[in-house]
Amino acid sequence: MGLSDETFLDYLNKHPQLRSRFESLLLLVMDEKDELQEADAAELQLIEQMRRMGQESLQVWASEQVVKAAEQVEQENGVRRAGKKNSVAQHLR
Repeated sequence: MGLSDETFLDYLNKHPQLRSRFESLLLLVMDEKDELQEADAAELQLIEQMRRMGQESLQVWASEQVVKAAEQVEQENGVRRAGKKNSVAQHLR
């Protein structure tokens, strides 16, 4: 098995849009309100949920890649994102 339950939940909590999609998918599968009487209706809704999950997962992946790339550029160039710049005039005082 892959991730521990704790790690899996930690990852989901870091990505609320994916957590929401997983919840929607699970609720659909559980069908507690007994709304899905036919397999065709269930299949269509599951396909739609999975399509949305795929789109949202790709968006999360892309965002993570942007963050990683920015961090790598900072490390390679020694760039600091935040902080006060020291001007030449301050050094001459």
